[in-house]
Amino acid sequence: MSLVESASPENCVLQDPTVHVDLHMATVILAVITLMREVAATELMPRFKHVHAEKKHDGSIVTEADRAVEAVLAAALPQLYDCPVLGEEMPEIEQRRIWREATWCWCVDPLDGTANFANGKRYFGISVALMHKRMSVFGVVLDPNTGEVFHAVRHGGACLDGKRIKQAPTKHLAEALIEVGRFKRLGRLGVALFENKPGRKISMSGASVLQWCHMACGRVDAFLHAGEQPWDYAAGALILEEAGGRIATLHHDDYWRSDGTGDWSKSVIAARHPALFDEWKRWVRNHL
Repeated sequence: MSLVESASPENCVLQDPTVHVDLHMATVILAVITLMREVAATELMPRFKHVHAEKKHDGSIVTEADRAVEAVLAAALPQLYDCPVLGEEMPEIEQRRIWREATWCWCVDPLDGTANFANGKRYFGISVALMHKRMSVFGVVLDPNTGEVFHAVRHGGACLDGKRIKQAPTKHLAEALIEVGRFKRLGRLGVALFENKPGRKISMSGASVLQWCHMACGRVDAFLHAGEQPWDYAAGALILEEAGGRIATLHHDDYWRSDGTGDWSKSVIAARHPALFDEWKRWVRNHL
């Protein structure tokens, strides 16, 4: 059975009366998708396998491609909706200021899966989300290798290449395909994943924005991450939720909750179906 069914752009528009955006959501979504495709074609893919990687202060890596894509998006997105752009490659002090102070912001991951990109592995993506008070209103993820575009609007559903994502039937945790991020930071929970293996297969593919989306459309069943930054989850978490999935952190169930300044880094327990999520969350928290 196909996991998608036809949906016009109007079927994926903002329907929450408590949030007001003074633009036509379907038009903006189309403009963002077009922009992301263009920047992938001009700034990202020509550098694939032809780029030098360097380490940042936090130990992660960055390339010229990350910076080039972010520069284009940071210049173009405020023309679609005038608010600050929070990008992964910005100075941290500016990132946190925007996160703390901005009512609206664009949240951009110009290249998630940089290590894969730098090593010639075709598993990486670009993510753009529009956030209101640190909660995503809509998000788009592009896989530049397959050309697939995932997008979602809060209370408006999730789509893959313009077709509504239809939730697949649940399965038991023992049969699940599980993606894991930042394995080394999971501590004894990471050890339990292999000593007391909860699912059929555990993978660490290295690009959160695609892991979220592949879970949303049923290619992956569950996800565990020790701690993601806003650009890692802003689009993908919304896409999963709008496709019918469920999310929590390691320690609390309200994934999007804000303490006034907002949680900066969020751990993740997620699954594509509520029944599977309940089983997965119980297993994870029992092994913390």
